Amino acid sequence: MLLKFNGRQGIGTVKKTGEIKKSVPRAKAIKPVSKAAPRQAVTKPSKPAVAKAAKAAAQPAFNLVPSAVAQKEMNLLCQEYPEAECELDYASAFQLLTAVIMSAQTTDVTVNKVTPTLFERFPDAKALAEADLDEIKEIIKPTGFFNAKANNIQKCAQALVANFGGEVPKTIEELTTLPGVGRKTANVVLGVVFGVPGWTVDTHVQRLSARLGFTKNTEPEKIEVDLQKLFPKQDWSKLSITLIWHGRRMCFARKPDCPRCPVSDLCPSSMI
Repeated sequence: MLLKFNGRQGIGTVKKTGEIKKSVPRAKAIKPVSKAAPRQAVTKPSKPAVAKAAKAAAQPAFNLVPSAVAQKEMNLLCQEYPEAECELDYASAFQLLTAVIMSAQTTDVTVNKVTPTLFERFPDAKALAEADLDEIKEIIKPTGFFNAKANNIQKCAQALVANFGGEVPKTIEELTTLPGVGRKTANVVLGVVFGVPGWTVDTHVQRLSARLGFTKNTEPEKIEVDLQKLFPKQDWSKLSITLIWHGRRMCFARKPDCPRCPVSDLCPSSMI
């Protein structure tokens, strides 16, 4: 029955007395709210950890070869490149050290284009240590990342003057105290200039040592240890340069030239 109360429509009930009474809707029972359990903190992995995991996942699986096969592979590569040697131009240990620091993220060919001018202006550690930084940057600009490289080579020169009388030290422990010098750079200088055996684990050696089945590690320091165990100490420097030559001439990063490779029959990663 539809009725009006004070100008509003509503539903009413009629008693026998004729009195009209509004019906009031019952209130719904309110359920008690249970307390939520405290939320546990979620520890997110750090960005370096995520990047490391992604890099490991992207790495193809390589098979290790027996030590005898590894030695045979290297013997064949040494026969392929009997003239293999450091391809940076230098006239002293200081100049080679400086050139290797500048070779990061660029080619030896590019470094060799700027070093004649650089070393003509600053032939030794003392001259480079006292040089105008902007002039150094301008000279080495074609190598890329020239701001950082200019700072590194000048600070290295200053450290040589302050701590070693301007001379390049002959131990890896001393060399790696210099700005811009890690184990890779130190091993290049020690092996090429001073005849101290060492593995130069650059991008080429890192790539080829995995493809050839010498290591399953991806960190340079661990790769260096694996290679040290696999080959005679007196050969380390020569083998490093040989792998670098092969990486530059055949075993390219994106499309290795397996059909021409002298070790394709032995290499576990051969695409033939």
